Amino acid sequence: MGKLTVRALRAVLAVVLTGTVFVQVSMVWAMATDPEDGSLPLNPLRVIVILGMVAGQVALGSVWRLVAMVRRGTVFSHAAFRYVDAVIGSIVAIALLWFVVTAINAPDQREDPGVTVIMGGIGLAILGVALIVLVLRMLLVQAVALDVEAARMRAELDEVI
Repeated sequence: MGKLTVRALRAVLAVVLTGTVFVQVSMVWAMATDPEDGSLPLNPLRVIVILGMVAGQVALGSVWRLVAMVRRGTVFSHAAFRYVDAVIGSIVAIALLWFVVTAINAPDQREDPGVTVIMGGIGLAILGVALIVLVLRMLLVQAVALDVEAARMRAELDEVI
């Protein structure tokens, strides 16, 4: 991965992380300074949004670490698996939270159930992204195994020489 690509990806990750933190701080500020009359400060949708942003932030941090490993040339190691697993877990958590939002929204869509179907399709698409990352993890497992095998063969060859 080139330096320009790494810098561009890190810039995007930093902007998205800053945006989510800004939204979280704004939500806390709004709940603390202007509570709606007769409503709880944390209704289910606000909790879901907060949890979704936290899951997204975990994924962003994990991708940041993976980019650092790529830059150092250490991504083909067992240490990378925990970050890839965190990304997969975050995506699955986001999909599950989306399904909860869909379920909360469904009663209001009785006259137009197409919205609920579309929202369910979006949830399936999010799960599809998790499956794609899982396939990429499997490729990483194979690459790490090949790297370990190559290192073993180099060591044997060094002994022979």
